[in-house]
Amino acid sequence: MVACEFQPGLEGIPAAQSQISFVNGQVGKLEYRGVPIEALADNSSFLETAYLLIWGEFPKSDDLDAFQEEITHHRRIKYRIRDMMKCFPESGHPMDALQASAAALGLFYSRRALDDPIYIRRAVVRLLAKIPTMVAAFEHIRKGNDPVRPRDDLSYAANFLYMMNEQEPDPFLAQIFDTCLILHAEHTMNASTFSARVTASTLTDPYAIVASAVGTLAGPLHGGANEEVITMLAEIGSVENVQPFLEEKLATKSKIMGFGHRVYKVKDPRAKILQKLAEQLFDKTGGDPSYEIALALEKAVAEKLGSKGIYPNVDFYSGLVYQKLGIPTDLFTPIFAIARVAGWLAHWREQLETNRIYRPSQVYIGDHSLAYIPPESR
Repeated sequence: MVACEFQPGLEGIPAAQSQISFVNGQVGKLEYRGVPIEALADNSSFLETAYLLIWGEFPKSDDLDAFQEEITHHRRIKYRIRDMMKCFPESGHPMDALQASAAALGLFYSRRALDDPIYIRRAVVRLLAKIPTMVAAFEHIRKGNDPVRPRDDLSYAANFLYMMNEQEPDPFLAQIFDTCLILHAEHTMNASTFSARVTASTLTDPYAIVASAVGTLAGPLHGGANEEVITMLAEIGSVENVQPFLEEKLATKSKIMGFGHRVYKVKDPRAKILQKLAEQLFDKTGGDPSYEIALALEKAVAEKLGSKGIYPNVDFYSGLVYQKLGIPTDLFTPIFAIARVAGWLAHWREQLETNRIYRPSQVYIGDHSLAYIPPESR
């Protein structure tokens, strides 16, 4: 075995060969199956993009209609899962509720028939269909209310917003939300996707895979960062406070939430699209003081840290969009999960094609040949 240099966080070490997505961090390029993210955001829908990611090609019109219809008619969740969620503490984070609920799906649907295309298709449909329902259900349950039943006559994005607010959303708002889901659907070998592939390599069921990925996404250095951005902007409070805030962060070498990326050394292409979506929202529904603070902070960070490749990432503007859509802050990351299920499932299917269980090595730095010390002598 050839000895390799230890790389903290496995930075720069390929963990798989994949055809699902591509990132060029030097120029800010992101593609799903070779299609630029900008083209998908302008022209596609989330479910069409999910189909592209999972099955590797754009669906024909009839195939897309059938896929959408299947998902529409699998949105409801078992009453036992709903009753289980009623036992969760009201103070629990929605990501913890989602992880437990996603894992529970396996109790009802898992056969681990991973060589059966019908099983795989049904698992894809159920996870894409039911994850949004579970997120919305917990939002109502933790307030002491019954969940809102999904509506079969609404689109994927519109139905989620309806289940959240029990009001049919403006089509413009539903379209904005659908585009957000496209932007968050996939992003190469990030932490949660790596977790999904490692779990998938054991040949467990897709419900356990998604639950594993949800748990990974919950961390503030991954999906939870957009929550922290909103908190940070509120802490800054005004445009005048941006410069002192930044100076303090730089002096203490503290992280500035929503900035910097392990891959991108320019502004995240998803952040550019999300900023445009935010501006469209503000034009239609009224401005937001937090956006002016965000613009001032982006400019100040670019002046101080742009030479180091520190620019806004996907989390910087996504929270502002979700906040304007009336979504509670602690649901930002579960919504990230709703979208990223598509990418996780795409990697699950790809992992199955040439599976080999993950078993990385380690660099041992401990002692050797130590004597056992009896308890009375320690």
